[in-house]
Amino acid sequence: MSTLKLGILLWSQAAGYPEMRDAARRVDRLGYEHLWTWDHLYAIYGDPYQPILEGWSLLNAWAEATERVRLGLLVGANTFRNPTLVAKLATTLDHVSGGRAILGLGGAWFELEHTAHGIDFGSGDGERLNRLDESVGIIRAVLDGEEVTHVGPAYRTEALVGVPRPIQARLPIMIGGGGEKKTLRTVAKYADMSNVFGDPDTLRRKDAVIRAHCADVGRDEREIERTVGCKVVIRDTEVEARRVWAEQMAYNRTPEADWDGPDTLWLGTPASIAETIRSRVDAGFSTLIVEMPAPYDSETLERLIGEVKPMVESR
Repeated sequence: MSTLKLGILLWSQAAGYPEMRDAARRVDRLGYEHLWTWDHLYAIYGDPYQPILEGWSLLNAWAEATERVRLGLLVGANTFRNPTLVAKLATTLDHVSGGRAILGLGGAWFELEHTAHGIDFGSGDGERLNRLDESVGIIRAVLDGEEVTHVGPAYRTEALVGVPRPIQARLPIMIGGGGEKKTLRTVAKYADMSNVFGDPDTLRRKDAVIRAHCADVGRDEREIERTVGCKVVIRDTEVEARRVWAEQMAYNRTPEADWDGPDTLWLGTPASIAETIRSRVDAGFSTLIVEMPAPYDSETLERLIGEVKPMVESR
């Protein structure tokens, strides 16, 4: 029998805090493993000038509004903050939530929000991913209680000690992104969770790359939880599911030309969604993180964990 873990990522654009709080409480009550939101300063789907709330602030508010679900950014933009501050933010969230924090990080990609807010975007993907690797190494050491003196290309610390330590003995780090040369090597070196997108063949290749990097750096690949991202609407017919998604996208000012493709956008019946999930589980990715735009779809939230999850696990 397959064991499926489910998380929900609530889009923070086009949503007010009361509805985000209520959706977070529903996710918690229904028994999902983890709850995520973005780390963006502008909306990333459709019109960028839609309302959007800041990620770390939301997580701390959710920590007070929920009881058991784990909390994280999918994923934090490494460019936004010094890694020593990120370690402190994650530690604070861990204390506020009673040990439920997950630290999500990625290299960042949305140039417009950097330019508008005066944040250094770097010279290109390669530089940002080098900075990510350097940053995560510092953060891992601080969270693990080491005294960190670091002189690197992007960051410097001197006899840094993080006090207090997180509640969790090892606060998990999630790295988002599937770049095979740099990002997945950073995963192999430091991460507890990896998040990628793709069809089953793509996921098998990413899994093989993680294994190879782990062998190279001397890490047990079984320590890294593979997660796959997607967007799901569940209804009794595919036609109805597509109608609901179209309404959500209109609410988010996102034209159909900008919708995701079938590898990540799954619209259909419980049985069809279960079959799609099984193909990802068979590829080695047994944790699913489902993105949900506002207005948040309570029917999908309930049917995914109440109907689809048992179908997947009963095989």
